[in-house]
Amino acid sequence: MEEKLDIITIGESLIELSSSESLTTAKSLDKYYGGDTLTTAIAALRLGSKVGFISRIGMDCFQSYLMESWQDEGLDISHVKPVQGNNGLYMVSKPDECTSKEFSFYRKKTAATNLSIEDIDPEYIKNTSILYTTGITQSLSISAREAVKEAFKIAKENHIITAYDPNYTSQIWSEDEAKEAFDEILEYLDIIFLNVKYDSKIVIDTTSVDNTIKYLWDKGISTVIIKSAKEKGYYVGCQGKIEFIPFINEDVTDDTGAGDAFNGGVLHAINNGMSPFKAVSLGAIVAGLQIKNFGAIKSIPSKDEVYKIFKGQND
Repeated sequence: MEEKLDIITIGESLIELSSSESLTTAKSLDKYYGGDTLTTAIAALRLGSKVGFISRIGMDCFQSYLMESWQDEGLDISHVKPVQGNNGLYMVSKPDECTSKEFSFYRKKTAATNLSIEDIDPEYIKNTSILYTTGITQSLSISAREAVKEAFKIAKENHIITAYDPNYTSQIWSEDEAKEAFDEILEYLDIIFLNVKYDSKIVIDTTSVDNTIKYLWDKGISTVIIKSAKEKGYYVGCQGKIEFIPFINEDVTDDTGAGDAFNGGVLHAINNGMSPFKAVSLGAIVAGLQIKNFGAIKSIPSKDEVYKIFKGQND
């Protein structure tokens, strides 16, 4: 029997190239790796969770770098399958003189688009406490959508907590496609993360926090967590209560993957017995520290950094 895992995420990996200079003038770029569900996985892992990752990886010049990096982190990659093809890539920068970051990505027809039901091992799914993925994973391909639905179905049948983030962006697919993909897995969800500006409109066609939470409660989702940049914090709906928890830091160097790192912190905390309200407080610390530096995963803080602040808040 494999060691029991705390969290399994399903998704894609991408090579990340970043700079504090404009992509137009930068002489060099820092190499790391990213991907939304992978960022969530590493955030939880660095806090002490045992985490597994389900994906397809391309057998290109980055394969060894990626696999070795994940093994060094302690990520379980027993269900990452190498296939012919390339890995996706994105580039990000935020020069001091710019108010917004520069971002460009290349993720069409990558290895991860080959994700399918064949990658979903029921015994592996049964060996975790929480299963998590996103709309980004569903957007990879029709077969990836089928894989996500199958994984959530297995998890639900085996009383495993399921968590999901639509993570909608119009750069990847349409609102109608995202809504259809969400509806496919709605009945299996226990926890959902939303961005009030983008995701709430996909789910219920409103930006009302109260209406969104109550609608999702009625659909059977017990824990609803909504990020609001306008209100500078998170709304948490659980057990008939709605609470607001503010961001801990608004000084942003690079917010790439901040929401994904936040999700990892929350899932780690919930799996360790914290209420969703306390879990969001811990996740807010993860995100608040992560945005101080460049890179989605490169900037994820350590367990000691996070818990030093968390304990200070709760002393």
